[in-house]
Amino acid sequence: MNTTPVRLLVCDDHVVVRAGLLALLGSAPDIEVVGEAGTGEEAVALAAKLTPDVVLMDLQLGEGIDGVEATRRITAHAPSPHVLVLTTYDTDADITRAIEAGATGYLLKAERPEELFSAIQAAAQGRTALSPPVASRVMARMRSPLPTLTDRERDILGQLSQGLGNREIARALFISEATVKTHLGRIYDKLGVDTRAGAVSVAKEQRLLP
Repeated sequence: MNTTPVRLLVCDDHVVVRAGLLALLGSAPDIEVVGEAGTGEEAVALAAKLTPDVVLMDLQLGEGIDGVEATRRITAHAPSPHVLVLTTYDTDADITRAIEAGATGYLLKAERPEELFSAIQAAAQGRTALSPPVASRVMARMRSPLPTLTDRERDILGQLSQGLGNREIARALFISEATVKTHLGRIYDKLGVDTRAGAVSVAKEQRLLP
């Protein structure tokens, strides 16, 4: 039974990694690589020009826009290619940002070639493809959503990340020290921490800082 190969655009800023992917994908009879990009901007332009079925997108792309923003731009107008993220990063924040930007699937580079091929086929059909660790994180996130911080709490968290003390934060935001302490207490509760360093660390991991 003859099937039309999936037309694929590969985006990864590492030349060696990209070359390895192209060699690997070249061994798959039902996948045709129609283009390669080294930057997010290039991926957006080539996606519009080549109209692939699927874009295999890395998240961290050096200078310029990242994979999330590239995904958002590629999927902004219908009809558009399906975007399958292929990355080494599996933090909750990265997964959430990619899916919210319109990614059809999220795969880790540690997956076996057969899993990658299957995910590309699934993405081409508009079906969701997630690496098992990613799927577990998504389910956990659904059970326990990210904390929601107020604008003021985000402001204070931003000052905190710069190493400012309560008095300095109060001066910078034109509020009292008592108010700063009250907000800090709420921030600690929402993030599940009890130290300033812990709050900054969790905020960075979950991309809560401005």
